[in-house]
Amino acid sequence: MAKPFAISGTAAPLPLNNLDTDQIMPKQFLLGIDKSGLAKGVLYDLRYDEDGQPREGFVLNQPQYADAKILVAGSNFGCGSSREHAVWGLQQAGFEAVIAPSYGEIFYFNSTNNRLLVVTLPLDQVEALVAELENSSDKRVVIDVDNEVVVSPSGKRYEFSLPTRQKQMLVEGLDMVSMTLRDADRIAAFEVEHARARPWCGIDLPAQQHR
Repeated sequence: MAKPFAISGTAAPLPLNNLDTDQIMPKQFLLGIDKSGLAKGVLYDLRYDEDGQPREGFVLNQPQYADAKILVAGSNFGCGSSREHAVWGLQQAGFEAVIAPSYGEIFYFNSTNNRLLVVTLPLDQVEALVAELENSSDKRVVIDVDNEVVVSPSGKRYEFSLPTRQKQMLVEGLDMVSMTLRDADRIAAFEVEHARARPWCGIDLPAQQHR
């Protein structure tokens, strides 16, 4: 039996609509050739002023959200450019999940491919969750992935659904490559049959597969 999978921890409310990937990960943090060091850039212009000082009123600068693992966001979260660094930066900053009414399409699939859980809930439910987080001393939210339920600090339950592939990747700890490699034998068999059935395509098979 698979081990139950859930994400639980402090949830930070950030109900800003149309928060794009340029804001999630500004361009000045995209100068490296690897994925490292991106946590500093997450929502930088919202977190810091022109002098590089923390903005006191910004949610992630408040001590009660310092260890946030879940971001509760506004509609169309992650719209804009396709930069995958936005996902990597959120993960490096400690976020394991985002809850929002809707997402930019490319950001959504970048997230699923990198195992950042993106939960879609109706707008009224997201607004209720945000209000609860803002008005309660308890900031802990549980995302029960197996049963596809979000549990608020007061115990309210919000159902969501996940595509089968995304759910499997999360529960089994697979990224896009490792998920694909599970079908390596089927892919190889298809290549052999395709080459034999369509020799005019000029596909070369390994020597042992010509027999």
